Amino acid sequence: MADPAALDDLKRFDTPTICNALEIVRGHRFTSGFTRRTFVTARPELPAIVGYARTAAIRCSTPYEPADRRRMQLGYYEYLDAGPRPSVAVIQDVDGQPGLGAFWGEVNTTVHWGMGCVGTVTNGSIRDLDAMQPGFQCLAGSLSPSHAWVQVVEFARPVDVFGMVVRDGDLVHADRHGAVVFREEELEKLPAAIDLMARRERVILDAARTPGFGFAQMRDALAAMEHVK
Repeated sequence: MADPAALDDLKRFDTPTICNALEIVRGHRFTSGFTRRTFVTARPELPAIVGYARTAAIRCSTPYEPADRRRMQLGYYEYLDAGPRPSVAVIQDVDGQPGLGAFWGEVNTTVHWGMGCVGTVTNGSIRDLDAMQPGFQCLAGSLSPSHAWVQVVEFARPVDVFGMVVRDGDLVHADRHGAVVFREEELEKLPAAIDLMARRERVILDAARTPGFGFAQMRDALAAMEHVK
């Protein structure tokens, strides 16, 4: 288990900052492990969310047997409650038309919040924007007024949300820009990487804000940035 204070500290930073810092931690840029589409954000004003992934797949278009739905529903909630906290629910809508029905609204945001879940990342839909748990963040593919035949069909297995593949227990950082997944062993290296990145960027930004800035100053700033360690 990661240090809760270390996870909490990452909420101060936006997700693009975390992506840039992960490049330093990994020693290279990367083209996977983050979302690739724009989300509907329920609470743009909230800080970033960070937590352990709890994964599930849902379907909304197919009628269900009430007993089967309840069995899967209870199994999912038991799984959610038993996992490490804070958690982030990463939910893949596997319908041919994702978002037909909303899994997320007043009830599920409140239930999840009560079980230590701080938000969700989903390609599905959300509703009840004004009635959601106020601290719970939803990044969703769309809005829908109905829940249709929404049901959990699998949980605790890998899911793919807008190109971001997430496994149970992965760490997820997300805000209105999108989400990125990373490993627990990378967590302790992120603060130093964020500091290094900020000091390198400051060289460029300070130069660009200086009167008379032009190509020569940009060239010199880029050279100076390389020496920041």
